[in-house]
Amino acid sequence: MRKRFLFLLLFCFALMVCRAKDSRVVVGAERTGEYYPALKGQRVAVFSNHTGMVGDRHLVDMLVADGVNVVTIFSPEHGFRGDADAGEHVAGSVDPKTGIKISSLYDGKSGRPSDESMHSFDVLLVDIQDVGLRFYTYYISMVKLMDACAEFGRPVIVLDRPNPNGHYIDGPILDMKYKSGVGWLPIPVVHGLTLGELARMVNGEHWLPEDRVCDLTVVPCLNYTHQTHYVLPVPPSPNLPNMRAVYLYPSTCYFEATPVSLGRGTDWPFQVYGHPNMKGYDFSFTPRSVPGAKNPPQLNKKCYGVDLTGLTDEEIWAKGLNLEYVIDAYRNLNLGDHFFRSFFEKLIGVDYVRRMIEEGKSADKIKAMWHDDVEKFREQRRPYLLYEE
Repeated sequence: MRKRFLFLLLFCFALMVCRAKDSRVVVGAERTGEYYPALKGQRVAVFSNHTGMVGDRHLVDMLVADGVNVVTIFSPEHGFRGDADAGEHVAGSVDPKTGIKISSLYDGKSGRPSDESMHSFDVLLVDIQDVGLRFYTYYISMVKLMDACAEFGRPVIVLDRPNPNGHYIDGPILDMKYKSGVGWLPIPVVHGLTLGELARMVNGEHWLPEDRVCDLTVVPCLNYTHQTHYVLPVPPSPNLPNMRAVYLYPSTCYFEATPVSLGRGTDWPFQVYGHPNMKGYDFSFTPRSVPGAKNPPQLNKKCYGVDLTGLTDEEIWAKGLNLEYVIDAYRNLNLGDHFFRSFFEKLIGVDYVRRMIEEGKSADKIKAMWHDDVEKFREQRRPYLLYEE
């Protein structure tokens, strides 16, 4: 009887493990059978960074070990190892582990690969973890690579990964007069798409210059929907160290265009905000020079403000893109239009938000202004979805 009970217990445990494995999100890079055949006999370029992990190995290491001829690596903002400051120019180099040339797309030039590098490969693999925001620059590098590949006749294979902010759409669609290095496509701030879906939309909406279309294949994730709360296994960039920062990023990034610190140079980037002259707050922090934030705003100055680290995920999700934090700091500092820099419009994507904040409008009143943008984009993106909404 005891043996029978133990056997039943072990059987139930094994069943639970199998079910857990069956429901695990499988990223595109893991599905080698879907893309390895297309790499046979080809010179392969990879667009990736430190997030391109397949289990405990990097995609590049896995490809090389399996005999794939990887000839070049393209790296985005923050570099291939993901440790450079935001906006910092990163020079090309060589990967010390594999000896493969690394071509930086964030070297202060056009952001497009050189003609020489385009002639060096036959097929491009894209494998990088995005966070689903219009001002997060990895997608811009991907689109520029798509355009170069369309021009030079090189196929692109996107190994898809989940979008941790993929469960909603929020924010205004970019007014293209504010197109910049932090906003490249006519999409909302929070677009809710994976990079694979966004690449499909770029092709379908003819967003590449001169009506070019890229030869595109997307290897989708398994067991993922847009309501999956996917926890990133690797921080996607130096100042998004945890999921709270990733979830607050759509709401706190606008402080980059103000004198207010959003916590760069502390343990809580994008999770606190403050300024030396803000009044009425007990919470304080002092930004320091640290790797990934060598010269943060308000360096070495004691800032008073708000600690958002106590918010639950559910509280953050319920608010979505939340302008209450920016409005709070604006009213507290009483600087008028001197509070904003021109970079603000590039981040938010339209001109009416600054005006409405200065007029004293509430966050909800401003949010109502982009309701139609959200609904329009929800329908526009539908043909390109790979995963259930």
